[in-house]
Amino acid sequence: MAKPPEQKDIGALLDVMRRLRDPDTGCPWDVKQSFETILPYTIEEAYEVAGAIEHGDMDELRDELGDLLLQVVFHARMAEELGHFDFRDVTGAVVDKMVRRHPHVFGDETERGTEMSQGKWEQIKAAERAEKQKHATLDDVPVALPALMRAEKLQKRAARVGFDWPDIAPVFEKLNEEIDELKSAMAARQQVEIEREMGDLLFTCVNLARHLKVDPEAALRGSNAKFLDRFHAVETIVKGEGKTLLETSLEQLDAIWNRVKQEQD
Repeated sequence: MAKPPEQKDIGALLDVMRRLRDPDTGCPWDVKQSFETILPYTIEEAYEVAGAIEHGDMDELRDELGDLLLQVVFHARMAEELGHFDFRDVTGAVVDKMVRRHPHVFGDETERGTEMSQGKWEQIKAAERAEKQKHATLDDVPVALPALMRAEKLQKRAARVGFDWPDIAPVFEKLNEEIDELKSAMAARQQVEIEREMGDLLFTCVNLARHLKVDPEAALRGSNAKFLDRFHAVETIVKGEGKTLLETSLEQLDAIWNRVKQEQD
């Protein structure tokens, strides 16, 4: 049996993936994968990197970054097998992009003496979109992003070309308007319209977060974690009383919740 490579650089990882994907001697599971079947793992690994950063665990971050890099290598290997591109093309493209987008670092003496302005950044991005034959402002905001994150990116991109409220007051007005429209849809019992208005309300909440300079994804993750901690505390108290959650009335649970909230705040 062939030994795994001893070196631990990117070449070793590329070799490991090449051997895993070998149709004759590779791993049957790895061989049968495609871009579509690997995609959920790629997304999951990106979130696990975010989780490691939130935990402040550098050992965990090191491992999760490795898992995410493996996903890049996996996709590049499959593309190479199909004759589209290889890992060198991937790294070459991102190096070219970073150099192109940072003329104040990699440019000539005149360019290095100036700071990168928002206008210059947009010029560079517009040129990239034109090269890709994507002429509309929002064309290259990835469709596959989580909806909350994509909403923020769409709004930021529109704001860069001047399509934005001048201050936060109109955002609150829009928020109240969307709440009223959701209530109207609920009163009419129009489920399709309820879903549409709920989406509009969430989109406006993202806009509000953006104007407050709050990352909506991070804010929601924080609220999720807070809810989890408080719910666990409630469950612990209920179990300590010899009962289950289902055996406890909503009024009792609400009272315990408020007590936990006061203690944690």
